[in-house]
Amino acid sequence: MEIKIRDYKTIDCPSILAIINDAILNSTALYDYQPRTLANQEAIFEEKLQKGFPVIVAEMNGEVVGFGYYSEFRFREAYKFTVEHSVYANKNYFGKGIGKLLLSELIKRAKTQNLHTMIGVIDSENKNSIDFHKKFGFEEVGFIKESGYKFNKWLHSVFVQKML
Repeated sequence: MEIKIRDYKTIDCPSILAIINDAILNSTALYDYQPRTLANQEAIFEEKLQKGFPVIVAEMNGEVVGFGYYSEFRFREAYKFTVEHSVYANKNYFGKGIGKLLLSELIKRAKTQNLHTMIGVIDSENKNSIDFHKKFGFEEVGFIKESGYKFNKWLHSVFVQKML
């Protein structure tokens, strides 16, 4: 059961959409309310790729089981060496090392692009993700109270950072 990490192709988007929409509807991993459309998700990835940022997928037995990417942290020029990343796995494949492989590849690519630091923004209740990031050398560097509202409650954001 080998997991292969490769560059995203448009044909991967329906599988990615299923992963991301499940996260939108059933978790606080994304602070979106409404599921995304295929056209919307394709446009999001196309914009990242046009700006020179990677979008990668994890594939197992020909099936897309996870994906990750990074892109600009903020839109001011001085932030050009800082990126914010996201990594997602199909919930049916949690615990198989997919996130580890994706994040390792993103860190490698960010270093290759001579980026300086990588940021993650994680819901404070997602202790598994916070602990996962710490294993890669990310440090908690910020906490924003009540930065989001979903599922009839206020959510807090934890910022994690890794110097590259």
